[in-house]
Amino acid sequence: MRFVVCIKQVPDAANVRFDPEKGTLIREGVEAMINPFDLNAIEAAVQLKEQLGGEVVCITMGPPQAESALRDALALGVDSAVLLSDRAFAGADTLATTRTLAAGIKKLGGADIVFCGKQAIDGDTAQVGPGLAARLGLNYATCISELEFIKDTNCLKVKRAWEEGYDILEIKLPALVTVLTCINTPRVPSLKGKLKAKKANIPVWGAKDLGLDTSLVGLSGSPTQVVTTCVPKFEAKKEMLEGDVEEKVDTLLNRLKEAGIL
Repeated sequence: MRFVVCIKQVPDAANVRFDPEKGTLIREGVEAMINPFDLNAIEAAVQLKEQLGGEVVCITMGPPQAESALRDALALGVDSAVLLSDRAFAGADTLATTRTLAAGIKKLGGADIVFCGKQAIDGDTAQVGPGLAARLGLNYATCISELEFIKDTNCLKVKRAWEEGYDILEIKLPALVTVLTCINTPRVPSLKGKLKAKKANIPVWGAKDLGLDTSLVGLSGSPTQVVTTCVPKFEAKKEMLEGDVEEKVDTLLNRLKEAGIL
């Protein structure tokens, strides 16, 4: 079986800063890492490979430095990795991103199961997983907290979380799932894994390699664009209420009414 994991390299959210004039994240000088949800996707794929056999391939779209995220993935038990990198891919929205990732997966020869993290912490759209499944024509389920392969039916049995509870579903393969961080605990890379990752050859595929029209990828192929952004400001005000208990209660009720809360 072939398991493909789509990952993204993101800035460390604890140290990220914002440029109010340009409306963009300041990535220079900020450590990059694998998107946290994607670490759980890697672990889920590696665990299934250990149970069923096969291979785990990790794929990401990004600039040349995103290769380091792929090497980190290889150290965690991934068998091989591919970097989709081309200046034409820059500025992609989720639609253009899924177009590129789908082309990469097709060039790999497809997958029995595609794993994605629920969302990326720098974009928070949670659109890439479902969009990629639609583009590849795969059955899919999102927000998975548990999964199990059912050999007799060639299905994944999954537990899908939602606002008021969860669903238990069976998904026929080939399929795509997006996972939550509660699905597992990502392993720590071993010394053997790190050495393997350091020596690994990671191919780089551009638009030409994928047979993609450059007008359909990156900024050119993105119908949605961020026009303006801002950092929300929170201003807290406090007021000391005077008088006895009844007077304080009356004043508090009036303030709540003025604020539209009551």
